[in-house]
Amino acid sequence: MIRDITLGQYFPGTSFVHRMDPRAKILLMICYVVTLFLAKTVAAYLFLLVATALVIGLTRISLKFYLRGLKPLLFIMAFTALLNMLYSDGEPLFTFWVFSVSWEGILNGIFMIVRIVMMVLTMSVLTYTTSPLLLTGGLERLMFPLTYLRVPVHDFAMMMTIALRFIPTLLEETEKIMNAQKARGADFESGSLVRRAKAMIPILIPLFVSAFRRAEELAVAMECRCYDGDFKGRTRFVEYRFSWRDLAALLFCVAVLGVTLALNPVVLIRGVGL
Repeated sequence: MIRDITLGQYFPGTSFVHRMDPRAKILLMICYVVTLFLAKTVAAYLFLLVATALVIGLTRISLKFYLRGLKPLLFIMAFTALLNMLYSDGEPLFTFWVFSVSWEGILNGIFMIVRIVMMVLTMSVLTYTTSPLLLTGGLERLMFPLTYLRVPVHDFAMMMTIALRFIPTLLEETEKIMNAQKARGADFESGSLVRRAKAMIPILIPLFVSAFRRAEELAVAMECRCYDGDFKGRTRFVEYRFSWRDLAALLFCVAVLGVTLALNPVVLIRGVGL
């Protein structure tokens, strides 16, 4: 299970998506997530699935890495779909105990699963094709106007950089600790839920100790390099510039949004107040 968590991983490459400006990718991801929440029909979701598959193909990253990132979320997706099935309005198809299942509930459950899958895939495209340094740098540039409101944008971006950088490291450390405990006879897979939760204690304690040790080492290293968090007077090693790739991706996202709304007449009617 630990190996299936791919959040924060970056796969270097020279694909179309890799060479895009990180600011454009962040904005396009936000636009795409908004489009997902506007989709209400089967045709709209099918179209978004095709668009998502096209973007994944442009990254030139194996599909197995994207599917591996979905495995830890299977329980959450199943639980969310079940709640939508049981608590949606509509004509009941069948009833058991105090719950009623309708065709609308089944459809909402399927839509919720597809929505979560595409949101995770979209986030994976962003993190797989953008290094943590470029990602946080792009986020900092997008949030720069907030500095006039005295928001510590640079500090926030630095914390995000450190968090993304150490996610794979902590996952690797967790796997090493689990293997060491298994070699000593620990069992993490059998028994009741309470027993398995107690078995995780020998993992959490050394993991927290290792995390605090790494944090202290990083703090000392930053102090030795005279880092004080002040952005004034600092220059950038990488200058961000929008290119034709970013414009093409923006037009593609606008087209996806337009087609989704066209396949969603209910949303259009509600939008004009009819």
